[in-house]
Amino acid sequence: MARFELTVTSCARAEANFWIFGTGNAPDSLCLTAAPCPVAQTRNAIAFAHVAWGGRDNPLLAALPQEVRHPLSEDPEMQALTKLFIAEMQAARCGVASVLNRLGEVLVVRLMRAQIEAGSLQPGVLAALSDPRLSRAVVAIHDRPGHPWRLDDLAQEAGLSPSRFSNLFRTRVGQTPLAYLRQWRLILAKQDIERGDRMARVAARYAYGSPEALSRAFSAQFGRAPRSVRGQTAPT
Repeated sequence: MARFELTVTSCARAEANFWIFGTGNAPDSLCLTAAPCPVAQTRNAIAFAHVAWGGRDNPLLAALPQEVRHPLSEDPEMQALTKLFIAEMQAARCGVASVLNRLGEVLVVRLMRAQIEAGSLQPGVLAALSDPRLSRAVVAIHDRPGHPWRLDDLAQEAGLSPSRFSNLFRTRVGQTPLAYLRQWRLILAKQDIERGDRMARVAARYAYGSPEALSRAFSAQFGRAPRSVRGQTAPT
């Protein structure tokens, strides 16, 4: 999560992708959508905002369904946070933007946790994180992307045989463990190149044998050369 800046900001209804539904000031559910919704679908929203979290480069965000709803009736902590979010939005006091962003961050992260704990029917990294065995391997990949991982190493992290691990990972995530590792390394490399890091340094950081090898992999993944993104801000 730390590699992608999460921001929650006030916006026009047409730009919103984070919705609080309910009656009056009493929220009963949260909803995060992949894109802004038609007005007709959100008429009973009592508050809304825009969530930006690294765009589709963020594997957590990419793994979410088009719409994620979370009822608040059996989640008193989330309900209390949501009421505070609404109160801050309506009061519009000094520092409201910072408070809304912080509260929104907590709400979105807890919404993501709820999805992980409930399990995911859609292939993606959330489905892997909902499995304690696969979760250990995914966390290892995310925490140490430059480690020279082999399939056997990741299977050991998960406590599974290589064949069982590979099959289970592919079923839950939709790609092989090593393909996911390559994708994650390239996402991080893209961020570093956008910030202006030197190709040689980025290649060494993520276990590529040379800048040329990284450049070929980058072009195959993103359809453009690394130099085309240098100095750019990643989309949200």
